[in-house]
Amino acid sequence: MVNHSPGCDRGGVAPAELLREAVERRAVSGHEGKSGAGLERVRLADGRVLLVKRVTPGADFTLDLTGGGPSREYLLWRSGVLDALPDGVGHAVVDGWLEGATTVLVMRDLGDAVLTWEDRLPAAQAVAVMERLATLHRRFLGDPPADLAPLELVLTLFAPRRIRGLAAQGSELMALACRGWEIFADAVPSDVAGPVLGLLDDVRPLVAALASGPVTLTHGDAATVNMAFEGEDLVLLDWAMPTAAPGALDVARFLAGCSSVVEPSREALLAAYRRAAGPAADERSVRLALLSGLVWLGWNKALDAAEHPDPATRRRERADLDWWVRAARTTLERGEP
Repeated sequence: MVNHSPGCDRGGVAPAELLREAVERRAVSGHEGKSGAGLERVRLADGRVLLVKRVTPGADFTLDLTGGGPSREYLLWRSGVLDALPDGVGHAVVDGWLEGATTVLVMRDLGDAVLTWEDRLPAAQAVAVMERLATLHRRFLGDPPADLAPLELVLTLFAPRRIRGLAAQGSELMALACRGWEIFADAVPSDVAGPVLGLLDDVRPLVAALASGPVTLTHGDAATVNMAFEGEDLVLLDWAMPTAAPGALDVARFLAGCSSVVEPSREALLAAYRRAAGPAADERSVRLALLSGLVWLGWNKALDAAEHPDPATRRRERADLDWWVRAARTTLERGEP
């Protein structure tokens, strides 16, 4: 049974008709997404190629761990928020509906324009990412939309207390995250490891500190694999965890996950973001966002620094972890959060 939502009228094609027009359907395997959402490539009779994503409770951990369905991306599209993104920032959603508890999203197939973990961003393109994110953050500064994921749940997505059950049920990613936090506790100096692990148990002080800054709409998972370039426009994909926070949170997520595939230094990218963000960034929120990056992905840094099979990658990640520890220490020594 298909539940027709108000958003279905916005796409111009009723859900049932859209998929009935398909002349070819093929499951997409090996895509970059790790959440568990199902992805299918559909070719229509008129030659258009679309991607159909199904987000189902119990199969998509980002949905389950950030408050449940419907998909946040669907809610943002249905309410018109995605179509209100500023010039220079785009999205790929063309239709969406609910099938029981499953959210169905239909997206333009951007093909090779979508970045991968292997794509390296030259300086100009990496700076453009910072500038486009800043444009997004300025657009919604002080007025983030409704239906966003709770910041507390986004920041603790990989908290051991929340993922141990998934690891015990066989989730390889969550088992790796648990292992990473064990390494983190031993490898990181106690003056940083202790507070970070404490925030994973109770993140409310960090949430409150971030909420006192320049709050806006953040994408929540700003990584290269969730981006594509169409000319000068940055298309942001997979709005699974949008949340209300200082925009610097998106920048910290990008630096934590992607600094090894961009040419500019972390400092240069932060400076580019500050210049473009204006009132959407202040120094305190940037410091808190960098601490948040370690709270979210410290496990991954520690795991790669200790156990990655490539010695060069281990050295790089060790140096990267040290940078994040220093950034977190700067924040903590100020008594923040």
